[in-house]
Amino acid sequence: MVQHLRPARTLGVMTRELDFSKGRRGPVLPIPQGKTRITIYIDDEVLDMFREQADRAGRGYQGAMNNALRQSLGLPPTDDATR
Repeated sequence: MVQHLRPARTLGVMTRELDFSKGRRGPVLPIPQGKTRITIYIDDEVLDMFREQADRAGRGYQGAMNNALRQSLGLPPTDDATR
């Protein structure tokens, strides 16, 4: 149970201040072997198209992007849901 809560005022709304003293930093999910987490800028049009295609296919857009990049490099696509 969270202890040592005290009210804090943020933007005129009463909220509770949480105790993160026992919190751990790091990714919420472990990064699969053979993967690297990066941050890139993608054109809005490109991202929207990948999201729409992925939604229709019932898969994640990041995996679709990864497979498109693999194909452009002459690599086989992956079946992994995290890709």
